[in-house]
Amino acid sequence: QVQLVESGGGLVQAGGSLRLSCAASGSIFSINHMGWYRQAPGKQRELVAEITSGGSTRYSDSVKGRFTISRDNAKNTVYLQMNSLKPDDTAVYYCNADVYSPIATRPFVAWGQGTQVTVSS
Repeated sequence: QVQLVESGGGLVQAGGSLRLSCAASGSIFSINHMGWYRQAPGKQRELVAEITSGGSTRYSDSVKGRFTISRDNAKNTVYLQMNSLKPDDTAVYYCNADVYSPIATRPFVAWGQGTQVTVSS
């Protein structure tokens, strides 16, 4: 099995910062893309940022210049540094990973359980 565990969410005032972490563990050969998504109440889950194993990154327009995604391949961990937070950033944040595993014949996408981020005005 493969598990992704997020941490670092919480309550912060507008303009503040938070750092999310997501560690993958279990039967893993390697991980290609890792990413962060978020889902606010009544809205669809949306991509926030993603990063390849080589370090290439992509961000949604709403977080460009404020959020930074990074990863530690040796630890199978992805991070999301969130600065200048706004109330509109309030959501449950999920990480995901494209996993190559000895327990599967083809790569699959694993998801974390989510961590709540609340930004007060």
